[in-house]
Amino acid sequence: MKKHVAVPRLPRIRQAWLRQPALRKVLEVLNREGTTRIAGGAVRNALLGGAVTEIDLASTLTPQEVTRTAQSAGLTVHPTGLEHGTVMVVAEGTPFEVTTLRVDVETFGRRARVSFTDNWEADASRRDFTMNALYCDLNGQVHDPLGGYHDLRRHVVKFVGNPEARIEEDHLRILRFFRFTAQYGSGAPDSRGLEHCVRLRRNLKSLSAERVRQELWKLLSAPGALRMLRVMEKKGINRILLGRPLNLKAFEYMVAADRALKLAPDPLLRLHILTGSATEYRDILKLTNAEMDRLRALGPAGSVSPQLRPHERKIVLYQFGRQTYLDGVRCAWALSAVPKDPRWRRLLRFERRASLPKFPVTGADLKALGIEAGPTMGAMLKALEDWWMASGFPDDKHVILKRLEALRRLPSSASFGHKQPLKTEQGAED
Repeated sequence: MKKHVAVPRLPRIRQAWLRQPALRKVLEVLNREGTTRIAGGAVRNALLGGAVTEIDLASTLTPQEVTRTAQSAGLTVHPTGLEHGTVMVVAEGTPFEVTTLRVDVETFGRRARVSFTDNWEADASRRDFTMNALYCDLNGQVHDPLGGYHDLRRHVVKFVGNPEARIEEDHLRILRFFRFTAQYGSGAPDSRGLEHCVRLRRNLKSLSAERVRQELWKLLSAPGALRMLRVMEKKGINRILLGRPLNLKAFEYMVAADRALKLAPDPLLRLHILTGSATEYRDILKLTNAEMDRLRALGPAGSVSPQLRPHERKIVLYQFGRQTYLDGVRCAWALSAVPKDPRWRRLLRFERRASLPKFPVTGADLKALGIEAGPTMGAMLKALEDWWMASGFPDDKHVILKRLEALRRLPSSASFGHKQPLKTEQGAED
């Protein structure tokens, strides 16, 4: 039996998104011929007091009627998905997807053959979760055909109708169930939904890498990620999804550190900590070249430790750059046996305060001293840079260049290939 509770009106004075001139223009135009409302995520987030970033519209008008009505008012229309009842209406440079109310006649995994309707409850019944089956009109009045507000208020993620039917329509809904529960739920997941997700979990293997990655990234960044990953680990979801048991203790440490330092969740690093080697998921999750570069840089950076002295921290920061330094500290901290050591916090904050020095000597400086470009020059520059780092990063170029003669006299300097004294910048012999 559906349980309905009184749904509040969204106070427009506190909903800047609801007062957007472009949105109001589209709704006013389309409501001349039928009924058009804001649908789904925007309404859900507004009721929860969260940010509204995407606004989708649902309408009793057919795509042809939406097109005719919008164009007659001077609005631009793009037919983005006519077979599914969707067109894009643009007002004042802002696009809005407008989808006709519909029912599924036949489903084919993610796709479906639909029939248009003017029944709001029928349209709501084809959505995934009750908290997404909410609509809102121009005045902020929320319409709740299925009692989803009751679930939203209790922070319970529930499938619309029969969970098995919803999952068979789109197997990604298994992962979305856990992601939405991690994002919007509290406590244990809905038992009925969980039962069907576990029973049908092997269907996760049929999903494309792109769709899995999109949901997994959101799950790993969600406030309740740790709580939900523990459930997924216990129920065998993680092994199907990622092929191995996960290091949930390290994940717990990383989440705690992120919260303490108010760092934005980094799903790539969290995946790396969970699996021990995120590089193995390049193809499975379609990791980008930039993401792979970040992961590969973690190896050469070594294990960063609070034992590093300030000068050594600066050397690591200089050699590997800010991104790799931060990535290295965050991962090493999560994997440490003493995550509450306050020195980890100081190690991470060091990057914020430290300036990155720039090696003041270039190949042009050595060329001016008679050293030809090539392997010898490269070896000399490298030796000078090592000395410069070990000496505390002096910014006096002349002091560094004077080091050349000392390097030339070292036994290993024969590989530099210089037998004659080096010229100084004044042209005399040093």
